[in-house]
Amino acid sequence: MAYFILDSCIGCRACLTICPSNAVTGEKKEIHKIDKDICIDCGACGRVCPAQAVEDNFGLMTERVRKKDWEKPCFDLEVCMSCCICLDTCPAGALAANMQKVGSCHVFPYLLDESVCMGCRFCTIDCPVDAITMGPRIAHKGKVKQES
Repeated sequence: MAYFILDSCIGCRACLTICPSNAVTGEKKEIHKIDKDICIDCGACGRVCPAQAVEDNFGLMTERVRKKDWEKPCFDLEVCMSCCICLDTCPAGALAANMQKVGSCHVFPYLLDESVCMGCRFCTIDCPVDAITMGPRIAHKGKVKQES
């Protein structure tokens, strides 16, 4: 499934700029299009659209959300098994793994760059142990130290 841009698009290029898979095409001040074969269903296009001209993959209108209000992944390091599937899943490359629990030799994931996280929830969906939730800010449960 894919997102769809409606005729009410104003051609601002916000969706084109944020799309991590380059599925959006279009010229400035013209209606943009989403290639359904390339779209990864992250929803970032709908969250940045000032004209609310994007339908989600269920045919529902998306709402614009200020980027500072996008939910971010929060990691429960007491549950995390350090598989790092979330790193492979993140289309924006916003996650890294060098967070270490005190007394452990394993590295754990964390949000490396909050500014590039799109709040797509792919990391939460693919986490096999449900150690990731989405929230308003970066949060870690458990004692951690940053490895250099």
